[in-house]
Amino acid sequence: MSVTSVGSPVGIVCQYSVTVSNINHLGLTPLPIYYYRSTGVSGGPRFIFSSTQLVSMVYKTGYCTVDNAVARVLDGETLDRRDGLALMAQPVEPLAEGADYVRSQLGDNTVDACSIVNAKAGNCAEDCGFCAQSVHFDTGIDTYGFLDPEQILKAAKQAERDGAQRFGVVVAEKGVSKEKRPDEWDDVIRAIRLVRDETDVEVDASLGILTEEEAAILADEGLNHYNHNIETSPRFFPEIVGTHDFEDRVETLEVAKEAGMDLCAGVILGMGESPTDRVDAAIALKDIGVSSLPVNILNPVAGTMFDDREEALISTTEIIKTIAVYRLLHPHARVRLTGGREVNFVEDEQHLPFEAGADGILTGNYLTTEGQSPGNDIKMMEKAGLEPNTDINNFDPEEVKSRGDDSADPADTAVGTATSKAEASDD
Repeated sequence: MSVTSVGSPVGIVCQYSVTVSNINHLGLTPLPIYYYRSTGVSGGPRFIFSSTQLVSMVYKTGYCTVDNAVARVLDGETLDRRDGLALMAQPVEPLAEGADYVRSQLGDNTVDACSIVNAKAGNCAEDCGFCAQSVHFDTGIDTYGFLDPEQILKAAKQAERDGAQRFGVVVAEKGVSKEKRPDEWDDVIRAIRLVRDETDVEVDASLGILTEEEAAILADEGLNHYNHNIETSPRFFPEIVGTHDFEDRVETLEVAKEAGMDLCAGVILGMGESPTDRVDAAIALKDIGVSSLPVNILNPVAGTMFDDREEALISTTEIIKTIAVYRLLHPHARVRLTGGREVNFVEDEQHLPFEAGADGILTGNYLTTEGQSPGNDIKMMEKAGLEPNTDINNFDPEEVKSRGDDSADPADTAVGTATSKAEASDD
């Protein structure tokens, strides 16, 4: 089978030349309504089919790079860094369309919601430039040690009512330590057991660096996903974090994976990284092997490294393109839109990433800033033609929507105590 490209008013169109003997094998029937033509060449009649026919008799973007990528992904092929860079250079409309088509074919047409609790806030010794909880920055947030496990259960039950399918216990520190802080470790385990045994949500955690022993214990307790974001590419990471390196994060993910936990790891967009960095981060995550890929967008917080900014250094178009490329590079993962979406998209555009391949969301509040109501999140999914996932927690979406804007914090955490420069600039 040979491949040619021809010009068209909308760009480059891929065409595949196949012999008559191959038509039945490919399951194609040439019809006048599709983009094909017969040619008289040696070896018998040949037909030209657009790449969209090889994907689906109804799918078509008209852009060779996108159409080829979609066809290869749906054929089970894994895309590489060169593919990612080429896709990032494509126009946003066909790229989003192609990525959304892949999601529709390989996914279940639902959006999976997770929720989190800030179980230990502030005073973190690490210097991550974006983080309101670092001791290196004066951000004025509320700080406290590990919450009483009953408070964490209370937050998990609220997340359950709000439609979350999974609930994450998150701490602000380099890593919990069974050896150095045994009392805190015992509370972590107790909290995990309470959420596991008394709710219908899956329990996840983000506890920093782990030893092999700690990871094995967490896996035995039924922890589902372990979260440890890589934040950005290996090249750009030292521009944001100085107290540990990129390899430290990868090593922790590998320890968690070896123990049997699924991985949730992602990025923050808009910190000054290049489009190439965004692709390289996705490739690093592909090499690690993640099933949930959270995509945060910088929400600059007063007092942090990004105190002088009022918005992320990325356009909404670039955000959507990145989501689409991540979908094509990670066709079977939940590409999860998380922090910063409310301040980087106007309200009536928040659904657009879910028309570009996204199929997961962090609903409710974040660690130190407030989110929008879970009911509004469900309405946003529906605007994109999707529905909330109810496989694990079979909740009533209509009941959640009817509650309106209820953003109460049942665990009384640090939520809302950081000052967003983006929100301040809108006042």
